[in-house]
Amino acid sequence: MIVTSIISTKGGVGKTTTAANLGGFAADAGLRVVLLDLDLQPTLSSYFALTERAAGGMYELLAFNEQNLDRLVSHTAIRNLDLIVSNDDRGQLNTLLLHAPDGRLRLRHLLPVLRPHYDLMLIDTQGARSVMLEMAVLASDLAVSPVTPEILAARELRRGTLQLIRDIAPFRHWGIEPPPLRLLVNRVPPVSSNARLVQEALHQMVHQEAGVTVLQTPVPAIEAYPRAATLSLPVHRVEFRRPAGRSAPAALETVRSLASELFPQWQAQFAQVSGRTTRSREPIHG
Repeated sequence: MIVTSIISTKGGVGKTTTAANLGGFAADAGLRVVLLDLDLQPTLSSYFALTERAAGGMYELLAFNEQNLDRLVSHTAIRNLDLIVSNDDRGQLNTLLLHAPDGRLRLRHLLPVLRPHYDLMLIDTQGARSVMLEMAVLASDLAVSPVTPEILAARELRRGTLQLIRDIAPFRHWGIEPPPLRLLVNRVPPVSSNARLVQEALHQMVHQEAGVTVLQTPVPAIEAYPRAATLSLPVHRVEFRRPAGRSAPAALETVRSLASELFPQWQAQFAQVSGRTTRSREPIHG
């Protein structure tokens, strides 16, 4: 199982949208995918309709070390796509993990119960520095940080997300390497000289940062993404052809390119995905 966290110390950059659409696309490619919602604002938990909701979620996993998957894992209406919901309604987990001896490593220690059942785990995280965010990164094989094409967002990346990666480097003494970090330029307007400047600034900012690279696939700011969220569908099912008169590629092509760049071992499966030939489970109503 490849564990990938979607991270940023800045809110509103598109972490949940990235996690939902990568997860839905990978599931349609035939991979067994589980989404883990670690955000106290449980947007990812309500993105997809559910066919079966588990009694528990991330709170039981992290507070009680629950290992019964029937109690932890909910099933979405997307075939092959499961979800561990965010259910820390009182915001207690950050304090609990901060004072626990294994707080920052707890998720890493709990992953073996999930590994035999999934090919890919995608973790949605809080948009602020916290022990929960550090825990997610230390459990991950790969981290992806969306960055909007604004110079202030690029500067916050240096102060926040890049500093977090530096701060957890001492865990190397316990044999835990910080995961490679991939920067995703997200919500790029159709015509924006500022976006190009930000991309250049990101490349200059990280060229001496070990393990940090800027992804070649930008995600354009197109209407298909909010429309897909409204429909509770991954965006590649909503827009699989480029609309006439638009220069930005179809959402299907963007997500396929992004998934292939992040997970090249599954490129052959990704190449077969078509938004028109997918089937869903019957969702729970009400």
